[in-house]
Amino acid sequence: MKAIRIHESGGPEVLKYEECPNPTPGPDQVLINVQASGVNFMDVGRRKGTMPSQLPMTLGGEAAGIVSAIGSEVTEVQVGDLVGSPSVIGGYAEQALAPAARTIKLPPGTDATTGAAALLQGMTAHALAYGSYPLKPGDRALVHAGAGGVGLLLIQMAKTLGAYVYATVSTEQKATLASNMGADKVIIYTRQDFAVEINKETAGEGVQVIYDSVGRETFDQDIKCLGRRGFLVLYGQSSGPIPPIDLSILGGKSLAIARGGLANYTVTREALLQRANDVLGWINSGKLKLNIHKTYALSDAAQAHRELEGRQTTGKLLLVP
Repeated sequence: MKAIRIHESGGPEVLKYEECPNPTPGPDQVLINVQASGVNFMDVGRRKGTMPSQLPMTLGGEAAGIVSAIGSEVTEVQVGDLVGSPSVIGGYAEQALAPAARTIKLPPGTDATTGAAALLQGMTAHALAYGSYPLKPGDRALVHAGAGGVGLLLIQMAKTLGAYVYATVSTEQKATLASNMGADKVIIYTRQDFAVEINKETAGEGVQVIYDSVGRETFDQDIKCLGRRGFLVLYGQSSGPIPPIDLSILGGKSLAIARGGLANYTVTREALLQRANDVLGWINSGKLKLNIHKTYALSDAAQAHRELEGRQTTGKLLLVP
């Protein structure tokens, strides 16, 4: 089969489109004929070497397609099912393995493109809005990277829960998109200091929660615009990891910091299916809008990474074998 492999850490140029052996499922695994796979900043981190990985490796942690083989202990899905998984092993490929317990049979009306685009980022947004800091009507929330894949879905969920939503973006085009998805106030961070703007608008009271996937570039200002007993949820580091901090900076307003991670909110299969079914059901009903920015050929994975890192994209990026 064809796959995107990396043999060394580095820039997008280390992504190699090459022939690889077909994988064979273990007892508790399924083999998926991939129809679409998602591109995420997590993949960028693995490619760069900032997230420890054994090389050589095939990137890609989410995909959707048809089950072509199952292990001897698998009961969750069957050969021929259309499935998606946020936990695939080597999704940038024509075939990929996934743990059966982390594989979801897609409901009627959901195609592989939607499955690959919605599951990881949709469930991440769900875990943030309903788990890490469960939003309440009247809460003020700040969503960084508001025009990204998670950001656009998180804005919509936050509005459904009755929050007032601030979003940060880098361009006018992205501001329009975030606004169209429901953000009450969009701040173009390349022109404005988001902490100053929020404190000005809230008379210094700040926001109850910040959902931050950016990391290093936003952390200091996050602390400045969190309100008393505010909650900072870190779930990514697209600008780099946050340096070590003195926790006494949290004391003045009794702030709290958490590191979000989807795996800890979908530990059981029941929890996984509940979040997945919510997200897919909302998309199928039109309650939740999915934004797919661009679909690339599998062989063009390097270009997808360049555009993602260059902040040239909004919403979801997909690879299609």
